[in-house]
Formats: sequence, C-alpha cells, structure tokens
Amino acid sequence: MTAQTAAAATGAATTAGDRATPAPLSVAPMMDRTDRHCRMMLRTLSRRALLYTEMVSTGALIHGDRDRLLAYSSAERPLVLQLGGDDPAALARCAQMAEQRGYDEVNLNVGCPSDRVQRARFGVCLMGHPQVVADCVAAMRAACSLPVGVKHRIGFDDLDSYEDMRHFVQVVAAAGCDRFIVHARKAWLKGLSPKENRNIPPLRHDDVQRLKAELPDLRIECNGGVRSLAQAQERLAHVDGVMVGRAAWDNPWIMADVDRCFHDQDNPIASRHDAVRAMLPYIEEQLAAGGRLHPITRPMLMLFHGQNGGRRWRRHLSEFGVRPEAGVDVVAQALALVPDPTVDG
Repeated sequence: MTAQTAAAATGAATTAGDRATPAPLSVAPMMDRTDRHCRMMLRTLSRRALLYTEMVSTGALIHGDRDRLLAYSSAERPLVLQLGGDDPAALARCAQMAEQRGYDEVNLNVGCPSDRVQRARFGVCLMGHPQVVADCVAAMRAACSLPVGVKHRIGFDDLDSYEDMRHFVQVVAAAGCDRFIVHARKAWLKGLSPKENRNIPPLRHDDVQRLKAELPDLRIECNGGVRSLAQAQERLAHVDGVMVGRAAWDNPWIMADVDRCFHDQDNPIASRHDAVRAMLPYIEEQLAAGGRLHPITRPMLMLFHGQNGGRRWRRHLSEFGVRPEAGVDVVAQALALVPDPTVDG
C-alpha cells in the first residue's frame, strides 16, 4: 500500500474545503523533529490537526536541493511550509514554490532565537523590524494564493512589552497576514540556548489573550506550555487556535483524540497498536526507496509513553533499528513486546 493509499484509508484532510477552514489545533514546526516521518505518524493519529514542516531557509530552497527539502506525501496534508528569511523577493520566490508543490499555507518564522538564525538576521530578531516583516508578508501574498502566516514571540531582550508586540502585529496585519501564532514567551538572544528559551522565560498567555481581545478581527493563536488537549481547550476560550509543540513529540498519543475533541469526528485510530500497524506500509515504502529504519521510527519511540512495555518498545527500536540492515520486522518485534489491552490474554 502506498502512502497515498494510506492517506485515503485514514481519511487525511486534503480537500479545498479543508484548506479554507483554519484548524483550531496545530503541531508546531520543530527543528530536527517535524520531518516527513514525524508528520506521517502524527497524521495517522489525527486527520484534521494542521501540521508544519521544519523551518526551511530561503537560501537552502533557492540554492540547495529543493526536491528533498520540499518533499512530502499527500497523506500529510493539510500542511504548512515554514520559511526562514528576511528578503521579500526570496520569500516570494519560495512561497511560489510552496504553492507549486501543493502546500496548503506558508508561514514566516519570526520566533527562532538560535545563533545561526541570528547570524542570518532573521527569526525573532525580526520583531525589532516590523516593517521588514510586513514587506515580506506582502511579497509572499502577491506571489501566491496561499494563506500567509507569521509565527512570532512576545518579544526579545528588552523589546518585550505588550505594546511592542501589539505594534508589531498591527504593522504586519496591515500587509495582509492571515494568521498570527504567538509563542507566549519572550526570547533572550544572549545567555540562553534555544532549548532554554523554550522553558526559562515565563509564559505570558495573558498578553496573547489581551491581543486577541483588543484586535478581534485578526486570527490570533497561542503556542507555549500546552501539554494536553484539555489545556488546549481551555486556551481556545480566549484565542482562535492553539499550537502544541514538544508535547506532541514527548507523548504523541495525545494527538489521537484531536478529531473528536476539536472537530466532532471519529478518531482515525483506536489504539497505539493500531497506530503502529497503520504505519507499517509507509515504513516499508520508505525502506524500499532506500531509507534507513531509525529516522523513520524515531518519532514513534514515545508512542507508548507511560504504558506497560513502553520501555521495552523504545529499547528494542533504539538498539536494533539503528543497524544498517534493520527492516520492518524490527518494528513488529518491538510491538510484540508491548501488551495489547484490546486483545484478550
């Protein structure tokens, strides 16, 4: 069964109507996390959650292997391509690529605090240049018909007041931004690593809620510190959407109830064991194309988080999945180490 057939089997949302309806819950773009294997696993758990790629810089797309960087399966949709850059012409060109490749939306990263991104003069430091971001958004909108969103933070360093953030949003909104996803933390560009910037600066969800209350005509979504669907539902009382991040990596099974909770639809998968079995055709397809097992199964390691046999599952995949000859049988062996509560003993 091909990935496209798997998409039909799980009912992945790929229609024009789905593209027109913003999802209330999304999974954040995460470097070294939300690659196509991770997205396929998440799509197995939810038909309707909005998924994002890892951030891709405009330079990499324009000068690098764009076929590899833009590759995805139609089963992953609805899917947003997140771009990093500060040059309107380059971002416009990449937005055109996104539309030509069938992505559902493009998003500009204005939140990453890493040293590499700072050296390239984009990411969160762009919050200090709202007109540059506005020019980038305007160029992308002019170059394609896709929605254009911006993911940003409360602020950075000493440019972190609510008034600073509101000014940034209003300037960018005037350029036609369709979606603002606000990571409810500021960033410190010096002294904190990217990992520390995800945890140490305090969450300021009240500022995000105030932003939505004062600018009700804009689509405002929040990100940061949401660890469960119950917390996401609480946030949705005040904003238009919620983005989960590390929680979906650390405990991906939380995504299995998204369709019922947020879309009043049946969940596509009944159990963790069913989720693994649903992934097997994709794994076989990727291996047949020359892929290695470990990168494919890495996003699945925490699927049995907190479950009896979960450590055995992780240990077996980690030990045997890294071997060059590892095949889908390794996954079957690991699954057999986890008791299936739906099967009578």
